[in-house]
Amino acid sequence: MIDRFRKLPLLGILRGGDIDLVEPLVECVVEAGLETFEITLNTPGALAMIERMRAVAGERLQVGAGTVLEAEQVGRALDAGATFIVSPTLVPEVVAECGRRQIPAFPGAFTPTEIHAAWKAGAAMVKLFPAKTVGPGYIREVRGPFADIDILACGGVSADNLGEFLAAGAAAVAFGGSVFRPEWLAAGAFDRIGAEVRRLVDAWRAFAPAP
Repeated sequence: MIDRFRKLPLLGILRGGDIDLVEPLVECVVEAGLETFEITLNTPGALAMIERMRAVAGERLQVGAGTVLEAEQVGRALDAGATFIVSPTLVPEVVAECGRRQIPAFPGAFTPTEIHAAWKAGAAMVKLFPAKTVGPGYIREVRGPFADIDILACGGVSADNLGEFLAAGAAAVAFGGSVFRPEWLAAGAFDRIGAEVRRLVDAWRAFAPAP
């Protein structure tokens, strides 16, 4: 999973919604070029949504579980079809369980101490959250002593500032409520969602070095 993610390091996050949204949402984000998607476990019916998303998307999307705060949730998420685990903070038991099951864990962190602890615990990448609070400059400073730590910037990343986060040293970025807006989901405005995802994908391709 992680090798594919590094090639297009954009993570979409859905928090809320219902299972009826899954099929049209998959089609719109895949059409827009996204390859990695997370459904948070504090979404009602999240496990069923993950299972449906895996069935609809097949190999077109890598699907993971987010807001995982307990080790026992890891197994249930994997049984539903999740292929990676994301948390808003470092929960050592969650990262350890991911290591035991050999799947990538993306624990959240904010301070240098937390970032280092998450990486040492076995993170595939450390999710800096909320990234908008400190901005790209913070990542640049943290990467000074921690050049070997891969950072996933989450919170406040848009097509307009994505390049700034990547230029500062972020290995990947994540986006959620700014794109998967409750009002757009409720209205079935998948064309608008797809357009915003495409803008992010295009921004990444404009920044990324040619292969």
